[in-house]
Formats: sequence, C-alpha cells, structure tokens
Amino acid sequence: MHIPTDADLAELARCAGAALQAQRQMLVTAESCTGGWIAKCITDIEGASAWFDCGMVAYSYEAKQALLGVHPKTLEQFGAVSRETVVEMVSGALVHSGATVAVAVTGIAGPGGGSADKPVGTVWIGWKRRGGYARAEVFHFDGDREAVRRQTVATALRGVLALLGRLEGVVE
Repeated sequence: MHIPTDADLAELARCAGAALQAQRQMLVTAESCTGGWIAKCITDIEGASAWFDCGMVAYSYEAKQALLGVHPKTLEQFGAVSRETVVEMVSGALVHSGATVAVAVTGIAGPGGGSADKPVGTVWIGWKRRGGYARAEVFHFDGDREAVRRQTVATALRGVLALLGRLEGVVE
C-alpha cells in the first residue's frame, strides 16, 4: 500500500491544473470525507484561479442537499456513501458552479462509522464533464484516517487526469 506524500499530492494537483488549463477547462470539487483537501491541494498552486472555480465541502446530509442538490430519498435509500449519492454530488457541483469538470468524493475515513456493508476505507469517487455522463467508482483504501484521505485525494486527482486524457507518466 502506497500512501501518497504531500509531494505526490502537490504533483498530481499541478498535473491536473496544467491539463485543465491546456484544455481551457474549469474544475469544481464536491468533498465529504476529504473535508476540502482536494481543493486545498489545488489552491496551493499559484495561478489556480485560471482553472479552479470552487470547492464545496458537504459533510452532512443537509449540506449535500442544499449545496449539491442531492435528493433526500437518495440519502435515505442508499446512504451518503453510495454510487447514487456521489453521482448526484458530482452532477450538482456542475449545476451549482461555472465549472466544466467536476470531481466528488464521499466515504468512510474512520476510525469509526464503518459497517459490514461499508467498512472503513470505503470511498466513492465521481467525475463528470459538463454535458457528459458521470463516472463513479468505489474504492477500498487501507490504513488510518489520514491514509484513507490521502489515497482518496490522489485517486480523485488521477481520475481528473484520466477524464482529460492526461494520466500517462503521472506519479503513482
């Protein structure tokens, strides 16, 4: 298990920024379990305002509904950590921003909160381009709370690069 370092995360954010800027795209983040860490990595880069629109941290059910338009029935039926919820989060992020590319994350970073169905380390990540279809994937990360969150941030940024066709040669 490779836990991404601060340098790894900074490099992924820099690569994502370069790809977004080259394609004249703007990114929005919708974060739950990472608490804004993806947006932090992005805004650590000078000039990020050229390709980063905004980040939304929607931790509670109420915030997911108000900020991202997640339907109460989705949360009631599937829970916050589900394909259905992350798809609504990533779609809502585009609706509620001026961005053209979105990434959303929701998961159980631990140490508590897990269940037999959704153990600690279960994370759903969604990506979407404006006008396109959402792609959502579930991951099962190992380690403590910080390790799960670091792996989530790195995977989310790699997914942005993949969405933009720029993943080759990027740090693992």
